[in-house]
Amino acid sequence: MENIVVSSTSWNQSVNQSISNNSDAFNHDIGYDEYRKLVSHYVDVVDWITICVGLPLTLLTIFAVLSMVRKYHVAPVYILNLLISDLIQFCSRIPLMLLEGPNNSFLYAFRLGLITSVGFMMCVSLERYLIVAKPLWYRSRKDIKTSLLVCVAVWILSVIFILSVYLPLELNTSGTILGVFLLLPLPLFIFCLVGTFKVLSETRSVSAEEKRRIFSVLVVVLLTYILLFLPVVLCLVFEEVEENVIFEAVAAVCQCLSP
Repeated sequence: MENIVVSSTSWNQSVNQSISNNSDAFNHDIGYDEYRKLVSHYVDVVDWITICVGLPLTLLTIFAVLSMVRKYHVAPVYILNLLISDLIQFCSRIPLMLLEGPNNSFLYAFRLGLITSVGFMMCVSLERYLIVAKPLWYRSRKDIKTSLLVCVAVWILSVIFILSVYLPLELNTSGTILGVFLLLPLPLFIFCLVGTFKVLSETRSVSAEEKRRIFSVLVVVLLTYILLFLPVVLCLVFEEVEENVIFEAVAAVCQCLSP
């Protein structure tokens, strides 16, 4: 379903169809047009607020990460690439909001940012898990070149996914495939969180503050995925959920907030 993963502007088109299909469920004091305009207006407002706030904050965070690299000589490569993928989402949403009619170029750019965002969230979770569960193995193989190769692989695989799935297929079909694809990381997030918790509860070589920091990162990643990505996945995969205007609006807002 393209409307959830494009922008609130294209989402408005789906509201018209959904209300016409479910007119009895929305037969209240206000008319269907008023209801549609009210809901779509709030989604538009949230979309623009997240862009106006999130875009400069993302640029500021990227600058802070680069400053940390220069100062402490550490390279949080996955975090930096995650921020870049968020930046792509913000920048592609602006023309999708302003331009009339669908624009596949910006649509594919947005979906590329969405896919790579989930990919680097997986890298962050797996890295945190390996730090505590396999410290010796991780340190012997951890270097900047390996991290860069993983990042390049994530970008290349995401581009291949876009080219192989979206270009030859209709948007509705490709949206369903995207929803299934975005659902695959959930078991990995849960495994990393549970595995890290077990290891941290048994080890005594890691300080309590470091344990809280490592565990909090995994909790934030999992909660971000569940609260902000799963509603979008449900609307992409299940047609019954897609027909619910309110849930579709919630998924559109979650998509705006995910970066």
